[in-house]
Amino acid sequence: MQVVRFIPLGLLLLHVVARMLYPSPSIFIDLFLFNVVGFAAAISVFRSPNFNDIWARLMIGISFLLWTLGSILSTWDSVDISTYLYAIFYPLMFLGIFRVLSARQVITATELLDVIIVALGASGLLASLLLKPAMLQFDGSQTSIFLAILYPIGDVVLLGVTIPLVVRAGRSTRSLLCLSGIFIFDFADLYFLWQNAHSHYTFGALTDDGWLIGLCLIAESLWHHGGEREGKRVINSSFIAVALTLSTIILAISALRPGYFPAFALIPAFGTIGVSFIRMASAIHDAQSASKERELARTDELTGLPNRRRFMIELNLLLRRSGSLLILDLDGFKSINDTFGHDVGDEALRQVALRFGRAMPQQALLARLGGDEFGVILHGSATEPGRSPLDVAERLRETLSYPLSLSVGAIPIGVSIGEAMVTDDVRDVSEILRRADRAMYQAKREKCGIVLWSSLLS
Repeated sequence: MQVVRFIPLGLLLLHVVARMLYPSPSIFIDLFLFNVVGFAAAISVFRSPNFNDIWARLMIGISFLLWTLGSILSTWDSVDISTYLYAIFYPLMFLGIFRVLSARQVITATELLDVIIVALGASGLLASLLLKPAMLQFDGSQTSIFLAILYPIGDVVLLGVTIPLVVRAGRSTRSLLCLSGIFIFDFADLYFLWQNAHSHYTFGALTDDGWLIGLCLIAESLWHHGGEREGKRVINSSFIAVALTLSTIILAISALRPGYFPAFALIPAFGTIGVSFIRMASAIHDAQSASKERELARTDELTGLPNRRRFMIELNLLLRRSGSLLILDLDGFKSINDTFGHDVGDEALRQVALRFGRAMPQQALLARLGGDEFGVILHGSATEPGRSPLDVAERLRETLSYPLSLSVGAIPIGVSIGEAMVTDDVRDVSEILRRADRAMYQAKREKCGIVLWSSLLS
């Protein structure tokens, strides 16, 4: 497996030596040997270690193959097809590099949309600035000019996004190799475009190996661990805001001065705004999902009541105010479980929770603490009419004065309730829980239903 890693570099060195020894263009050196380096780099990416994100390997490997295929076709004068292959190379590289330089193996939909927004925004701005003067200097259709301008735009955007990603990921062999590869590739590409625009380019020049050096360095980077700092890494929201604002300005200028920008230059701007709306919808969905997950984390799955976690949070708040705590334990529930099974027991708990809930005063909290134990938190003074702990406890007990209607028939069940009030000598949650538990067990022993805690129970 390690042999695959060094093949691209070995072939690249062979090509450089062959070019220096035989400077004249030849099919073997310029068509076969040159492009086989690109194929070898793609294979190296595909065969890189499994600690890489599989989607990163696929995106970068396929982009290498498309670039190499475009190089072969352009050598055979199939420029039109190669132009489109080169164009597809950039978005695949962009997404692949983003995943390579991320410390996490999973990228969320929102993060992916952020990347697309920044890429489209930067491309739209550069296209709007460069396409107008380019049309005055180059002959051809808007489509051909747009594709010609796409290369330098893609180079600038790719390098511009890689640099902050490397800074955020932290310095490592992987990030430095990746950044160096992109920089050298972009430099070779921009140098080629400059030479071509000034009619200075010579086919088969040694500088063309800059593309291969860049591909080989990127492929080599995937054979190294990232060493990225832990933590969530996302594109700064200010970049997204700038991309959206600039796209809006471009479209506004186009609306006020029709024809000022060529139609193709407006596509990235429209795309930026469209993806921004999708991103906003995705962010709202994520927020709703997170809220639902937080709610589920504090809710008892069986009864739908708040669970012990939510109960303990509320109980901590109770100690800072006035109020009381009730602990309720069902009488006869164990025999239901033992006789009829857990399914009937669960049915009984759901009916009990429903009855208890109907007897609860406003701003009181009823929770299932586990098994057949429930808890009630009452805020406010114990002297309020109808809201005293004893009044509430009596109403809760009365809800079970008639049998439960279960699938196996009518089954009677009772409840024992212990109460403890927040007083000056209650300093923590464990103390008030201990008092309410003692009172509840006293009620169960005496079969009296309700016991209010007093110092006699200490």
